[in-house]
Amino acid sequence: MVKPRRKSCPGRGKLFVISAPSGCGKTTLCRRLLDDSIDLVNSVSMTTRPPRPGEKNGVDYRFVSRKYFQDMIRSRTFLEYEENFGHLYGTPGKFIQDNLKKGRSVLLSIDVKGAMKVRKVYGRNSVLIFILPPSIRVLKNRLYSRMSDDAETIAQRLKNARRELSYKDRYDYRIINDTLDSAYKRLKNIVIS
Repeated sequence: MVKPRRKSCPGRGKLFVISAPSGCGKTTLCRRLLDDSIDLVNSVSMTTRPPRPGEKNGVDYRFVSRKYFQDMIRSRTFLEYEENFGHLYGTPGKFIQDNLKKGRSVLLSIDVKGAMKVRKVYGRNSVLIFILPPSIRVLKNRLYSRMSDDAETIAQRLKNARRELSYKDRYDYRIINDTLDSAYKRLKNIVIS
């Protein structure tokens, strides 16, 4: 695991970490943040899962083989990595470190376990933001309306969501995504401030 020299890096960029259960709008909110005129660099995570329709390699994720990912684990180049739904996901550490040293703020969209690892490494130089659904019922409806998963996968995502929601109080900020525009406004205000 790549580690910075100190926990707090005054005068350097910030690391904004966004986490949310599946279906809470995390990806949409992050895309809006990156498309806005805010000076943020996107950290593209690496994964062993196949691309979904419309996803682009190097934009949404870096899609790699399991063997390549495991070689990177052995060479300790990830800031954090986790396995979800049988696929590996990880954040290359050098990219983060290089951008923060240059004074650039970085946006990371990762799960709660990864966020806790980032907090441990970067301390006060990381800002953790948790996106919540208005309710589990609303989240369930959103997952079904995406029509990208079967009922068994949705049930597993809801189970994971309950576990992830137990981490919300460990985050610096919590945003309920009741409407996309109001959630985005709150997110943007946090990043700008």
